[in-house]
Parts: sequence; structure tokens; C-alpha cells
Amino acid sequence: MEYFVKQDSIVRKIWSDADFILFIFGACAGEFALHKSVDWLFFTGRLPNDPIGRLFSTVAYAQKIIFEEKSKAEQTLSNMRRIHVNVENSRGFSIPNWAYQDVLYMLIEYTIFATELLNHTLSQTEKEEIFEVFRRVGDKMGIRELTENFEDWKTQRTKNLNTNYLKSNFSEQLFQAYRKNLGNFRYFIMSEVQKELLPKEIKSLI
Repeated sequence: MEYFVKQDSIVRKIWSDADFILFIFGACAGEFALHKSVDWLFFTGRLPNDPIGRLFSTVAYAQKIIFEEKSKAEQTLSNMRRIHVNVENSRGFSIPNWAYQDVLYMLIEYTIFATELLNHTLSQTEKEEIFEVFRRVGDKMGIRELTENFEDWKTQRTKNLNTNYLKSNFSEQLFQAYRKNLGNFRYFIMSEVQKELLPKEIKSLI
């Protein structure tokens, strides 16, 4: 049986560990809130009203892709793309391609960062493998103009971080939703995770 991600992949090892996943999505939650396209998260109201539920839904989708048989994983990705297209049609215009890129790129970055913070330094080969797995995810979701290799991704990631982020009223609303749903103590822990993992280009915006 062929899987979307090979069974001995470093990506499977990372994404089977609950601690890694919590750190990855704690960081993603901070970056999401600062993205210039964050208004899309408010269109359906689902994420601001239930950010923790949406977090675990996203985790479930990601794990489904990483651990499933190739054909089923690709079907899951097609379904995800269709859901986004339906939202775009309801709103009347498209989510920018660069926004899709940034969501994919943050998963690459925080998969690497969380592993190195909690466990050990990854080899160049392991980092390239993480990039390749998520690049295939992006390809199957129809995300355009993805970088071809890990080194080019690092350059593009830095450029995007300096271009596509700002702190807005939407950011404030989303952080307030996190605090309300998590409570003060767990919100504090999430904030500490973000301080450790968010890149310097956007950390000051928090």
C-alpha cells in the first residue's frame, strides 16, 4: 500500500507527537492572527467563535493527510480545496494565492522549529524532507508558484514575512477569542510558545 507520506518519514514522527502538534499550532495561531488576509477567518465566524475547535479540526485534517493511504489523502486535499472554493464563492472573491502560500509555509517552518526546540537539531536532509512533504500538499491543493527547493523556500519565507503581516483590529479580536476560549493560564502558555517560535520578522507585532 502506498501512503502519501512514507512510513519512516521524519514528518510522521513529528506529527504523531502531541507535544510537537500543540507547539506547531500554538505558533500558527499567533501567525494566523497577524496575517493581512486574516479577515477571511471572520467571514464564516467559525474560527473566532470556536478557535480551539477549529484548531483540533485542522489537526485532524493534517494527520489524515500525513498518515493515510495516498489516494485517500489526495481526496482529503481535494475536499479541503473545494471547501475553500465554496467560501470564496459565498464571499464573492478569491482568497489570495499568497495567503494559501503563507499557511503552507508556516506549517513547514513550525514543524522544523517545534522539533528543534523540543527535541533535537534536524539535519539538512530532514528539513528538506519536511519541505517536500508540505510542498506536495500545496501542489494537491492547487497552490501556485511554490518554491522548488528548501533553500528557495527560506528566501521566499523571509520575503513574505516582511510583506504579508501586520497587527490589525482582526488580530486583536482573534487574540481575545483565544484568551476567552483558553482561559488566562493556557493563553499565557500559548503566548510563551509564540515568543519561542515566531520568527523575528513578526514577533514584535505580538
